[in-house]
Amino acid sequence: MHLHFSVSEKVKAHILKLNLRVPISNPVGAVVERRLSARKKSKSPWRKATVVKIQKRICRQAERRWRKTKLQVHFDLYKESLQHYNQKLKNARQSFFSEVINRNSNNARALFSVVDRLTNPAPSFPSELLSKKSCNDFAAFFTDKILKIRQTISSCSPRNMTISSVPPFSPVNLEHFDLLDHRALAETLLQLKSTSCCLDILPTNFFKNVFNSLAPDVLQIVNSSLQSGQSPQALKTAVIKPLLKKPNLDASAVSNYRPISNLPFLGKIIEKVVSQQIHRFMVQNNLFNALQSGFRAHHSTETALIKILNDLHLNNDESKTSVLVLLDLSAAFDTVDHDVLLHRLEAWVGVTGSVLNWLKSYLQDRDYFVSLGNYESERTKMKCGVPQGSILGPLLFNIYMLPLAQIMEYYNIDYHTYADDTQIYISVSSHDYSPLISLCECINQVKEWMCQNFLQLNTDKTEVIVFGPKNERSKVIAHLDSMSLKATNQARNLGVIIDSDLNFNNHIKSITKSSYYHLKNIARIKGFLSTQDAEKLVHAFIFSRLDYCNGLFTGLSKKSIRQLQLIQNAAARVLTNTKKLDHITPVLRSLHWLPVSQRIDFKILLLVYKALNGCGPKYIQDILVPYEVSRPLRSSGTGLLCVPRTRTKQSEAAFSHYAPHLWNKLPEHLRSAPTVSSFKSGLKTLLFTAAFE
Repeated sequence: MHLHFSVSEKVKAHILKLNLRVPISNPVGAVVERRLSARKKSKSPWRKATVVKIQKRICRQAERRWRKTKLQVHFDLYKESLQHYNQKLKNARQSFFSEVINRNSNNARALFSVVDRLTNPAPSFPSELLSKKSCNDFAAFFTDKILKIRQTISSCSPRNMTISSVPPFSPVNLEHFDLLDHRALAETLLQLKSTSCCLDILPTNFFKNVFNSLAPDVLQIVNSSLQSGQSPQALKTAVIKPLLKKPNLDASAVSNYRPISNLPFLGKIIEKVVSQQIHRFMVQNNLFNALQSGFRAHHSTETALIKILNDLHLNNDESKTSVLVLLDLSAAFDTVDHDVLLHRLEAWVGVTGSVLNWLKSYLQDRDYFVSLGNYESERTKMKCGVPQGSILGPLLFNIYMLPLAQIMEYYNIDYHTYADDTQIYISVSSHDYSPLISLCECINQVKEWMCQNFLQLNTDKTEVIVFGPKNERSKVIAHLDSMSLKATNQARNLGVIIDSDLNFNNHIKSITKSSYYHLKNIARIKGFLSTQDAEKLVHAFIFSRLDYCNGLFTGLSKKSIRQLQLIQNAAARVLTNTKKLDHITPVLRSLHWLPVSQRIDFKILLLVYKALNGCGPKYIQDILVPYEVSRPLRSSGTGLLCVPRTRTKQSEAAFSHYAPHLWNKLPEHLRSAPTVSSFKSGLKTLLFTAAFE
């Protein structure tokens, strides 16, 4: 108890020290006041630049002089000053965009927010909701939603589970945190995004700039927290900002908003340190589920989907029908039970001592308030859930879900998880539909497990897709209907629209629609952007969509590739002011852009290289089989891969076939490149040369 008081007092002393420092320095005070004020953002913030204001004042003076004298000479001076003003305004506008783009070059969400605000200003928050009462209404709505889900779960009366979860044996425990030095703390700080919270005394960017002067205090707080096993109470409050779910919804209805949580930056520093040490311990002791891809190094939505679609293609090659079930959870992060989570940490991970005490302290006595403009709600206690917007939350949720895999393994059913997205899938042979029974039993057991662990499986939003020969699909769908499982032709899976034919037609339509929308916005503001900044926007908004999970596009038709290529061509024309009828190939060459087809091959080969060199998920490594020969040949030892045979043309799109086929075509020096960066550089040169020369 004394230690807890000590850490919290150090945080309070640090905040007090900052408060005392802020008024002394006018520049800092000005920054803080601007950051913490709730004034409405200007639609044209560049107009407030000092140089623009000065030139505007000169222009107004010249205008008044001309209107007073009506002399031609004064009119000419007015015109000249007006031209200077417009030029200064244009330069300030370009500087503003350049600063925003450079600051957020790796943050597409921030770029979208700024560009969208300036090109399509969103309607202001309804004035009738700007009050303390509305803040309390939002807080009550968000809290009641979670309580209702918990009550529904509590009333479901779970039956006895057929499968009992058994924690893995771990001879090693994580009992103490490693303390930090100044260098380690500075490295941690660099890894954090510069997102500020209204509870922060200093804006995060400014905090980072003056970190060296604050480092002794921050280091003392972090190490005291880790050593004492206590999370500072002052850092347990979250600020909730309601966000309208969709622009076309009624903005006056509280139910149409979702809560966006933000936490103090100092708390995120401590969380980052804790997260890194727990994650490192779990990796070293192989405690992660191999088929959990969420929030793990070298894992992604793309690698998860590649594994799943590879299995579906292989099933199809064996003339089997596949059934994929996408399980949907309701507010999963918010209903996590703290006692269950702490048991998972202790029994399944081996967390003990001051580490376990710190996590107990971190979860206890948390609260939040809703903030709208200058108004705030009353503080509301958080009785369950992992903190939204936190750094630790995703890792803790992964740990919470660890036992779930044993259910699928018991029924011998394939599965993959990504955070709260769980998908299970089976293969069905012709005239043998018994796997469907196992699938239904597995889903029921998953539902029971969810209920026991205070998670709600949303059966209405759970989706089922059937893949395989069309004549067999209808038979499987009929059996699923009899089991109250309704199949659909397509579903959005980890951001990719997957259809039963695996042709991605609707996904490509979605990419096309969103890409042209963003390209239109870029074209609108391109006039006051440098070419370099405009290209950064193209990469952030267009290529991020063309390249997202493009490792799945191994079997795309020429028509589909052409559709994606037209998007890239349009982006090149906007960027270079190329006319519609001008040949585009020289333009793409001058921009050093790989065409879409080569970008797909680049992604696949990069995934292969990373997997073979220990920088990819184990499930991708297992797909790639090294080529071995019975007697020494010149080609042996050059890193070739086995290319499995396939029975159908469609099955050649399987990663296990397509990737080794591409890999074996690479020159030996590229396959044996010493680093990822050298491999990427050499591979791009190779593909670029093949595309344009």
